Amino acid sequence: VFYANLCHISTTSMAITQFINNNQTEEGEEQEEEVSHECKQLLNSLQREKGWRTRYLYLFQGFWCQSKEIQAILSGQTHFQARDSDVILATIPKSGTTWLKALAFAIVNRKRFGALTKNHPLLTSNPHDLVPFLEYKLYANNQLPDLSALPSPRLFATHVPFAGLPGSVKNSDFKIVYICRNPFDTFVSVWHFLTKARRESLGPFSLEEAFDMYCRGVIGFGPYWDHMLGYWKKGLESPHKVLFLKYEDLKEDITYHLKRLAKFLGYPFSLEEEREGVVEAISRLCSFQNLKELEVNKNGKTILNFENESLFRKGEVGDWVNLLSPSMVERLSKVMDDKLGDSGLAFNVF
Repeated sequence: VFYANLCHISTTSMAITQFINNNQTEEGEEQEEEVSHECKQLLNSLQREKGWRTRYLYLFQGFWCQSKEIQAILSGQTHFQARDSDVILATIPKSGTTWLKALAFAIVNRKRFGALTKNHPLLTSNPHDLVPFLEYKLYANNQLPDLSALPSPRLFATHVPFAGLPGSVKNSDFKIVYICRNPFDTFVSVWHFLTKARRESLGPFSLEEAFDMYCRGVIGFGPYWDHMLGYWKKGLESPHKVLFLKYEDLKEDITYHLKRLAKFLGYPFSLEEEREGVVEAISRLCSFQNLKELEVNKNGKTILNFENESLFRKGEVGDWVNLLSPSMVERLSKVMDDKLGDSGLAFNVF
């Protein structure tokens, strides 16, 4: 039974957070023996490659995943029932996920929690606790949560490509907000993040090896280009259902894109709110620097074994110039030109 005092909790995110805290066990190192017998049989049939932070990545439904991710994704695909009022925030890792979660939560809940209030949940909770992942929180560790009693709108998140979303999501009016980042900065961010989390028992993992895998598409939930194009094409086809954002655009003009996001979610800012500076207040509350300096984001763990502080490194555009060699830049540029082709999706990197 989903906890009995749900009626006393007024926001979906708080309800989900309580469920997770009550039911989720501490996540240990990823081991294949921790997955079900059925999942083990599936893994044996899948193509695999060396993993970034775990021993292997498996090619599952056209994208690369770790073993326990596959088990959770299958569970979500089978059991998750979408509502038309739901919102899912979709990203590939290290492309603005934490920022997007904070912005969406603040927008949807601003009537209850003003951006300037001292008790705002974002001041005491990590954004990943307020907007939980389907595959890392709700359906992880063999959980089957009953989400039916949760009040609307329900905010969820995923790293899963569009093609891998539960059928109930794709067949409903469920809204999806997707954010991506230029592939150069994304690689650098992933490299720093995952090598820090890589198990020592797996041995060294060079920058050159990681870059080669990235260019071949062997990255968690990649290939990167397929991930972007899946949501990009759906956004062109159904703009009322998918809002496609770029990290760099938000960095350049957060006010404009914050208003776009609020309108898409069905919570547009009123003229009075704009005059009172509500848009700017939410922007400041959810800014990289503000989130990074909060005590809750300096301590503890929210996702798997990742330290909260590891979620906040630089948050800059163009940091790739400090790590990638000219030959790497040339190779990745060619890869993206070839893969994105005439899709209309492009990045102003240089």
